[in-house]
Amino acid sequence: MANAAPIVCDTCPVADRAVCAALTPDDRGELARMGHHRRYARGETIVAAGDASTVCATLTRGAAKMSTIDRDGTERIVALVHPAGMLGQLFAPAATLTVTALTDSEACIFPRSRFEALSDARPALAKRLLVEVGRELDESRGLIDLISKRQAKGRVAALILAFARAASPAPCHDEAAFDLPLTRGEMAQLLGLTIETVSRTLTALEGGGAIRREGSHGIAILDRAALDALAG
Repeated sequence: MANAAPIVCDTCPVADRAVCAALTPDDRGELARMGHHRRYARGETIVAAGDASTVCATLTRGAAKMSTIDRDGTERIVALVHPAGMLGQLFAPAATLTVTALTDSEACIFPRSRFEALSDARPALAKRLLVEVGRELDESRGLIDLISKRQAKGRVAALILAFARAASPAPCHDEAAFDLPLTRGEMAQLLGLTIETVSRTLTALEGGGAIRREGSHGIAILDRAALDALAG
């Protein structure tokens, strides 16, 4: 890989939040030596469905989507991955989901078999992986709830708030301004809406003073309470 580089844990922006945070410094060093750091351009495939599951990864910067393709060729986004989240599927012989970079992104890539062996030998890492699985399940339930219970404004407001949380390096504070990594079409597909409805809803939220759009992807939250009320 032309852009593969050594992993440097000391400068990692998610070192205190990723699953490897459960390891001792010596074990983190061992993990770093078995892997490499890689950059991905927006739209680049990180993992392709159907490929042998030979690697797993931790997203360190950017955002990614996990998706599947229906028989009619329609893409279905089933999960979003933010910094510190895991990419790829552990303990699976083949990938069932395609992982795609939504923005220019970076990740630490590890050989799956060696990562699994380390988790078998280090209970703290295995426990942290279970916590990560639980978090992913909670996010999946949140997506289902978002689609099934809210009107268009509520769905879009909830998604904006979710990205505000994900964009912040501090878990207790949301980011007030950030880039929305999804296109209008991807937002529509994820939320079960049409592209036109997403566009109208964003315009209405901006007109009502809840948000301000900045450029092609930027969002600034102006009235957090209004978004909270819409999101329920």
